[in-house]
Amino acid sequence: MDDLIADFVAECREMLEALGGEIVAWEADPGDRARLDSIFRFVHTVKGNCGFFDFPRLEALSHAAEDALADCRAGRRSPDGALVSAVLAVIDRIGEMIAAIDAGEDLPSGDDGALIDALAPGAEGPAAPATAIATDASPKLSSATPRTIRLSVELLDRVMSGVSDMVLARNELARRLREAPTEVAVDGAFERLSGIIAEMRDAITRTRMQRIENLFVALPRMVRDLSAELGKQVLVDIDGGDVELDREMIEMIRDPLTHIIRNAVDHGIESPAERLKAGKREIGLLSVSARQSGNQILIEIADDGKGIDAARLVEKAVASGVIDHEAAQKLSRADQLALMFEAGLSTAREVTAISGRGVGMDVVRSNVERIGGVVEVDSISGKGSRMVLRVPLTLTIIPALTVSIGNQHFAIPRSAIEEIVRANGSSVTLDKIGGAGVATIRGRRVPEVALADVLGLPNTMSDEDRTLVVLRPAGGDVYALAVDRIHDHEELVVKPAAPAVMATGLYAGTTLADDGSPILLFDPAGIAQVGGVRLETLERGGRGIETVAAAANDDVPVLLFRGLDGGRRALRLGVVDRIEEVVAADAIRPSAGQLRVQLGDAILPLAGVDDPAMLEGKVRVFRLNDGSHEIGFAFREVIDLMNIESSIIPADIPGAVSGVTLIAGEPAELIDAHWLFAEHLGAASRPQAQMVCRLPEGDAWMQNMLRPIVEAAGYLVIGESDELIPDVTIVSQGRDVAEKGAGRVLRLSTDPEAADGKDSIYRYDRAALLMALKSAGAGRR
Repeated sequence: MDDLIADFVAECREMLEALGGEIVAWEADPGDRARLDSIFRFVHTVKGNCGFFDFPRLEALSHAAEDALADCRAGRRSPDGALVSAVLAVIDRIGEMIAAIDAGEDLPSGDDGALIDALAPGAEGPAAPATAIATDASPKLSSATPRTIRLSVELLDRVMSGVSDMVLARNELARRLREAPTEVAVDGAFERLSGIIAEMRDAITRTRMQRIENLFVALPRMVRDLSAELGKQVLVDIDGGDVELDREMIEMIRDPLTHIIRNAVDHGIESPAERLKAGKREIGLLSVSARQSGNQILIEIADDGKGIDAARLVEKAVASGVIDHEAAQKLSRADQLALMFEAGLSTAREVTAISGRGVGMDVVRSNVERIGGVVEVDSISGKGSRMVLRVPLTLTIIPALTVSIGNQHFAIPRSAIEEIVRANGSSVTLDKIGGAGVATIRGRRVPEVALADVLGLPNTMSDEDRTLVVLRPAGGDVYALAVDRIHDHEELVVKPAAPAVMATGLYAGTTLADDGSPILLFDPAGIAQVGGVRLETLERGGRGIETVAAAANDDVPVLLFRGLDGGRRALRLGVVDRIEEVVAADAIRPSAGQLRVQLGDAILPLAGVDDPAMLEGKVRVFRLNDGSHEIGFAFREVIDLMNIESSIIPADIPGAVSGVTLIAGEPAELIDAHWLFAEHLGAASRPQAQMVCRLPEGDAWMQNMLRPIVEAAGYLVIGESDELIPDVTIVSQGRDVAEKGAGRVLRLSTDPEAADGKDSIYRYDRAALLMALKSAGAGRR
């Protein structure tokens, strides 16, 4: 309420300032209709607002002035000097009261009857005491300090545009500094400049924010009208109205939110008789809440109605041909509920004019996804349903990856990128099925779309030489986009593109590169649609085909990068889940005996930091994943995706670096992912043995996590199809293996309690593992 009163005070002050000249001009020419209208609008606005805020004295004054001015506008009364003086006195008194409200003080004492009487026809004007009160109050009015200022949206947009240009200039300067010789003093000044620009951008972005209460305020009336029409009783509970969201975003989610609310009242909440029969109270509860989580706003709509019948959704989907019966049997609970977003699919027995669950929900999801949001749905039959809209705070500046086809550059929202792989990597195979491209990445089959073909651009690069950007559109499933080159991650200023460009369905907006050249920002879901990819159907079919590609190959794909100290290093691509960016001061701190980083809702151990003083400003972090656990690894920048083709020189002592090799003609240190995980989840030891070890070819953890350390220990690693006789065979706990010709069999357990420390070892017990390898080698000798 305090914010609304502040807006009321600011609006009154603005109108009073504008009326200063109008009143004087009207006094000189009482017959001026335009000025009469301006003064009438002011007192009419004050009267309406006072009724809402319960200011009876203000309301009585403005009401009396409105009546008198309405008679003049209708021609029932001719304005004269006495009326002008009376209106001036009333406006002075209104200004005095507005100043008191702004200062948080009680309204000045006194009787306003004389001012109101002076407005009557035939009156001679306001009494002297009333004028004196207004005059005495005028110094107080001028001394009051306004707490808010009203600016035009156009001015804010101009300021935001200027800040956006500063961001582009900073990006260009960053690129030039990377190309120039490094100077510590210049780098330090640039980091300070980047921090200042980031703070300024955040401050200007806040000026575009509005309370989401503006979106929620109409919901109770809408629910009341719908309930009355349907013969239901619904109580609305609204929370989080003080959360702020970009004003453009508020308008974009208004229609999807309205549709979901109407669905909940129409098809979610039962009639009073049905609720009583089900053991519920006859009044249904509809909760609408908003909260901020990182750079997203979460809007939750929950009802305690009958919920969504997932089984009936599947039946309808099969009957309508959306999916076949075999695929329906493999659907998870979440996939079953997601069927409600299929076009034309509904479980409602009759379609009403109010809403229909499934009818129009595909439009709701597409509208939310168009602004980079996600719709999540959950439901318990007989208990109720819950929908969550996840939308970004703003559409103005977003992190993006720049790519190119030939000499044309484009941008892809970073939030949609799951991973980046080379098409000619050993873990990737490309196939054509029915004329459509399919990429198999570490055993997972996903649709593959060539960007050059979608855009109709000439391209001479072969499919195997391209890079695949694996995308997961908001709320959708995965597909791979083939591009010629990957460039850099940047914060890009997004603006609407021309209507003809947006009509193609491929783009979400336009931006400028750091050199000023225009770049179009892709809509990942739009590319998939134009490229002929049906995301949900293909992914459902591919979930049951999780074949594992053989990773035992001479060429090892790695991610080449620079550490915080500038050192050139490489990580096996298979252990890198994704790349995050955090503000060091907010997300990184010592905790529980080691340095940790907060990534979203997870707190992970952080590696790659030799000196905490290097953690300044924004820090990029690899999110490493072994299939069961995650850790973070801080770095400065990604150089490229490469293959290890040269021999590896192992390190003398165990540690974060397992060895060194040549990559692209220059030495690079290889990060030992196994040592990193063992350091945080188990004990470390020193590898010493040298023999032949057989690892399962189809086990990704064995190949990506275990193989490097076994090779660093001097073992020759072979696969199951190799004819060599191994000294040691390592398999996962519970897997059968032929004992004959396998040498010593070591079984690795994911549970420390299940390992006996002999032939069954916890997979992160580095000491026990290396001791077993050493004893196997000693036995052979």
